[in-house]
Amino acid sequence: MFKNTRLIEYIPTIIVPAIWVTLKIMLFSAVISIICGLILGTVLYITEKNGLKPNKYIYFILDKITDIIRSFPVLILIVSIMPLTKIIMGTTIGPNAAIFAISVYCTPFAIKMTQNSFNVVNKDVIKAAKSCGASKKQIIFKVVFVEALPHLVANMTILIINMLNTTAIAGAIGSGGLGAVALAYGYQRFDDAIMYFVVAILLVFVIFIQGLGNILYKVLK
Repeated sequence: MFKNTRLIEYIPTIIVPAIWVTLKIMLFSAVISIICGLILGTVLYITEKNGLKPNKYIYFILDKITDIIRSFPVLILIVSIMPLTKIIMGTTIGPNAAIFAISVYCTPFAIKMTQNSFNVVNKDVIKAAKSCGASKKQIIFKVVFVEALPHLVANMTILIINMLNTTAIAGAIGSGGLGAVALAYGYQRFDDAIMYFVVAILLVFVIFIQGLGNILYKVLK
């Protein structure tokens, strides 16, 4: 089925280095997106209409910016912010540029996931904390965050899996990693063995991430 393939030759020289590039992009993008998402998602939760400190102006601006960025297809967003990527990262290609672009794309999803996870928390628990004299800071960190943690883990697991898919897409425009290998050495050179081997690696990553997320969810639940 796979004739004239250079898969064996490319595994140590092309594919293994690409795996590390993909993991680097995904790890750093995940850390940045999740941290920013938790912070800004908390701001959305606090400032929403029935939040701990409603502020329609802050909520409206942050909510609309989040929705606008989320509406962009990932490839179009990465291309459209290339001038900004160039200014901040000094380049528009390679892993570092991909980390910045993917973080910009994924942070709005992390924001909404954080807000939605917090909204799952029983309002009666929050009212009970208020009646006991808890401050807004205590309610957020000792009540809402703790109660929402299993949902946060489940949602962020989905985010990281989508981020892995995004790294593969970003490979089409010079980020490097497994996506670039599948495209340049597999698809464009008609070497199906390389392309499907990369797909298999990505599938293993997805299964591992989802499995780890499920374990953490069950432990925290």
